[in-house]
Amino acid sequence: MVDLRPLTGEPLALDVVNTRAITPDGPVDLLADVTQLRSWLVLQADRLPEPDTTPYSDADLAAVHAVREHIAVAVNAARQGERPPTAALDGLNAALSAAPAVPRVGWGGTAVTLTSRRTGTPGTRLAALLAEDAAALLADPAVLTVRPCEAEDCVMLFLPAHPRRRWCSAARCGNRARVARYYQRHKGD
Repeated sequence: MVDLRPLTGEPLALDVVNTRAITPDGPVDLLADVTQLRSWLVLQADRLPEPDTTPYSDADLAAVHAVREHIAVAVNAARQGERPPTAALDGLNAALSAAPAVPRVGWGGTAVTLTSRRTGTPGTRLAALLAEDAAALLADPAVLTVRPCEAEDCVMLFLPAHPRRRWCSAARCGNRARVARYYQRHKGD
Protein backbone atom coordinates (compact mmCIF):
# COMPACT_ATOMS: atom_id res chain seq x y z
CA MET A 1 0.00 0.00 0.00
CA VAL A 2 1.47 3.33 -1.05
CA ASP A 3 1.33 6.13 1.50
CA LEU A 4 -0.14 9.20 -0.22
CA ARG A 5 0.63 11.69 2.52
CA PRO A 6 3.20 14.24 1.39
CA LEU A 7 6.70 13.53 2.61
CA THR A 8 8.11 16.45 4.60
CA GLY A 9 11.33 17.23 6.41
CA GLU A 10 13.72 17.44 3.47
CA PRO A 11 14.82 20.78 2.06
CA LEU A 12 11.70 22.63 0.90
CA ALA A 13 12.74 22.23 -2.75
CA LEU A 14 12.86 18.43 -2.36
CA ASP A 15 9.61 18.39 -0.41
CA VAL A 16 7.80 20.07 -3.31
CA VAL A 17 9.35 17.64 -5.82
CA ASN A 18 8.23 14.81 -3.56
CA THR A 19 4.59 15.82 -4.03
CA ARG A 20 4.57 13.57 -7.09
CA ALA A 21 4.11 9.94 -6.09
CA ILE A 22 3.83 6.63 -7.92
CA THR A 23 1.05 4.19 -7.09
CA PRO A 24 0.17 0.83 -8.64
CA ASP A 25 -2.37 2.80 -10.70
CA GLY A 26 0.25 5.26 -11.98
CA PRO A 27 1.54 8.71 -11.05
CA VAL A 28 -0.34 10.82 -8.51
CA ASP A 29 0.03 14.55 -7.98
CA LEU A 30 -0.31 15.38 -4.30
CA LEU A 31 -0.75 19.04 -5.33
CA ALA A 32 -3.43 18.37 -7.92
CA ASP A 33 -5.68 21.18 -6.76
CA VAL A 34 -5.70 24.32 -4.66
CA THR A 35 -7.07 22.47 -1.62
CA GLN A 36 -4.17 20.02 -1.68
CA LEU A 37 -1.73 22.91 -2.09
CA ARG A 38 -3.22 24.61 0.96
CA SER A 39 -2.93 21.34 2.95
CA TRP A 40 0.72 21.00 1.93
CA LEU A 41 1.36 24.58 3.02
CA VAL A 42 -0.10 23.78 6.44
CA LEU A 43 2.40 20.89 6.73
CA GLN A 44 5.20 23.32 5.80
CA ALA A 45 3.95 26.24 7.93
CA ASP A 46 6.95 26.29 10.28
CA ARG A 47 9.28 26.67 7.27
CA LEU A 48 7.42 29.45 5.49
CA PRO A 49 8.01 33.13 6.26
CA GLU A 50 4.44 33.98 7.21
CA PRO A 51 1.05 32.40 6.75
CA ASP A 52 -0.72 33.57 3.63
CA THR A 53 -4.44 33.84 4.10
CA THR A 54 -5.03 34.94 0.50
CA PRO A 55 -6.92 32.29 -1.45
CA TYR A 56 -4.84 30.51 -4.06
CA SER A 57 -6.12 30.38 -7.62
CA ASP A 58 -5.59 27.84 -10.39
CA ALA A 59 -3.02 30.25 -11.88
CA ASP A 60 -1.15 30.20 -8.55
CA LEU A 61 -1.20 26.41 -8.58
CA ALA A 62 0.14 26.43 -12.14
CA ALA A 63 3.07 28.65 -11.03
CA VAL A 64 3.91 26.17 -8.26
CA HIS A 65 3.63 23.23 -10.68
CA ALA A 66 5.94 24.96 -13.16
CA VAL A 67 8.63 25.71 -10.58
CA ARG A 68 8.30 22.18 -9.17
CA GLU A 69 9.09 20.77 -12.61
CA HIS A 70 12.09 23.09 -13.02
CA ILE A 71 13.37 22.07 -9.57
CA ALA A 72 12.96 18.36 -10.34
CA VAL A 73 14.86 18.61 -13.63
CA ALA A 74 17.64 20.79 -12.18
CA VAL A 75 18.13 18.67 -9.05
CA ASN A 76 18.11 15.43 -11.03
CA ALA A 77 20.95 16.70 -13.23
CA ALA A 78 22.93 18.35 -10.42
CA ARG A 79 22.79 15.34 -8.12
CA GLN A 80 24.46 13.33 -10.88
CA GLY A 81 27.17 15.96 -11.26
CA GLU A 82 25.74 17.24 -14.55
CA ARG A 83 24.87 20.77 -15.61
CA PRO A 84 21.15 21.39 -15.16
CA PRO A 85 19.39 22.17 -18.43
CA THR A 86 19.28 25.85 -19.33
CA ALA A 87 15.47 25.75 -19.48
CA ALA A 88 15.29 24.56 -15.86
CA LEU A 89 17.69 27.25 -14.64
CA ASP A 90 15.87 29.89 -16.68
CA GLY A 91 12.57 28.72 -15.17
CA LEU A 92 13.95 29.06 -11.64
CA ASN A 93 15.34 32.51 -12.44
CA ALA A 94 12.00 33.56 -13.93
CA ALA A 95 10.22 32.46 -10.74
CA LEU A 96 12.71 34.41 -8.63
CA SER A 97 12.28 37.49 -10.82
CA ALA A 98 8.48 37.31 -10.75
CA ALA A 99 8.38 37.89 -6.99
CA PRO A 100 11.66 39.40 -5.81
CA ALA A 101 12.38 39.53 -2.09
CA VAL A 102 12.41 43.13 -0.89
CA PRO A 103 14.19 43.78 2.42
CA ARG A 104 12.20 45.73 5.00
CA VAL A 105 13.47 47.38 8.16
CA GLY A 106 11.17 47.45 11.14
CA TRP A 107 11.08 47.77 14.89
CA GLY A 108 10.63 44.64 16.98
CA GLY A 109 9.98 46.43 20.30
CA THR A 110 13.57 46.29 21.53
CA ALA A 111 15.65 46.20 18.35
CA VAL A 112 15.58 46.93 14.65
CA THR A 113 14.50 43.94 12.58
CA LEU A 114 15.19 43.04 8.99
CA THR A 115 12.65 40.97 7.08
CA SER A 116 11.96 40.24 3.44
CA ARG A 117 8.65 40.57 1.67
CA ARG A 118 7.80 39.38 -1.79
CA THR A 119 5.46 41.07 -4.21
CA GLY A 120 2.99 39.38 -6.54
CA THR A 121 0.23 36.83 -6.27
CA PRO A 122 0.36 34.10 -3.63
CA GLY A 123 1.45 31.58 -6.27
CA THR A 124 4.26 33.71 -7.65
CA ARG A 125 5.48 34.45 -4.12
CA LEU A 126 5.43 30.75 -3.23
CA ALA A 127 7.08 29.76 -6.52
CA ALA A 128 9.85 32.33 -5.85
CA LEU A 129 10.36 30.98 -2.33
CA LEU A 130 10.61 27.43 -3.68
CA ALA A 131 12.99 28.56 -6.44
CA GLU A 132 15.15 30.33 -3.86
CA ASP A 133 15.36 27.17 -1.77
CA ALA A 134 16.19 25.16 -4.90
CA ALA A 135 18.93 27.64 -5.83
CA ALA A 136 20.48 27.24 -2.38
CA LEU A 137 20.35 23.45 -2.70
CA LEU A 138 21.77 23.48 -6.24
CA ALA A 139 24.64 25.75 -5.15
CA ASP A 140 25.46 23.51 -2.18
CA PRO A 141 27.94 20.66 -2.80
CA ALA A 142 25.54 18.47 -0.80
CA VAL A 143 23.31 18.34 -3.90
CA LEU A 144 25.64 15.54 -5.09
CA THR A 145 24.41 13.41 -2.19
CA VAL A 146 20.67 13.75 -2.96
CA ARG A 147 19.36 10.23 -3.53
CA PRO A 148 16.23 8.55 -4.74
CA CYS A 149 14.53 6.18 -2.33
CA GLU A 150 15.63 2.58 -2.88
CA ALA A 151 12.11 1.19 -2.52
CA GLU A 152 10.94 -0.23 -5.85
CA ASP A 153 7.65 1.66 -5.88
CA CYS A 154 8.94 5.00 -4.58
CA VAL A 155 10.22 8.03 -6.48
CA MET A 156 10.91 10.30 -3.51
CA LEU A 157 14.23 12.13 -3.19
CA PHE A 158 16.08 12.83 0.04
CA LEU A 159 19.24 14.46 1.30
CA PRO A 160 20.78 11.85 3.58
CA ALA A 161 22.02 13.00 6.98
CA HIS A 162 23.79 9.65 7.24
CA PRO A 163 25.64 8.01 4.32
CA ARG A 164 23.90 4.67 4.89
CA ARG A 165 20.37 6.04 4.59
CA ARG A 166 18.52 4.16 1.84
CA TRP A 167 14.87 5.16 2.09
CA CYS A 168 12.92 8.38 1.92
CA SER A 169 11.46 7.54 5.31
CA ALA A 170 12.22 4.74 7.75
CA ALA A 171 8.55 4.68 8.76
CA ARG A 172 7.35 4.39 5.15
CA CYS A 173 9.60 2.59 2.75
CA GLY A 174 12.13 1.36 5.31
CA ASN A 175 9.46 -0.41 7.32
CA ARG A 176 7.95 -1.98 4.19
CA ALA A 177 11.38 -3.24 3.13
CA ARG A 178 12.03 -4.76 6.56
CA VAL A 179 8.63 -6.47 6.56
CA ALA A 180 9.26 -7.82 3.05
CA ARG A 181 12.69 -9.20 4.08
CA TYR A 182 11.16 -10.78 7.16
CA TYR A 183 8.42 -12.35 5.05
CA GLN A 184 10.98 -13.73 2.59
CA ARG A 185 13.10 -15.24 5.39
CA HIS A 186 10.11 -16.91 7.02
CA LYS A 187 8.14 -17.87 3.93
CA GLY A 188 9.18 -21.51 4.03
CA ASP A 189 8.59 -22.01 7.78
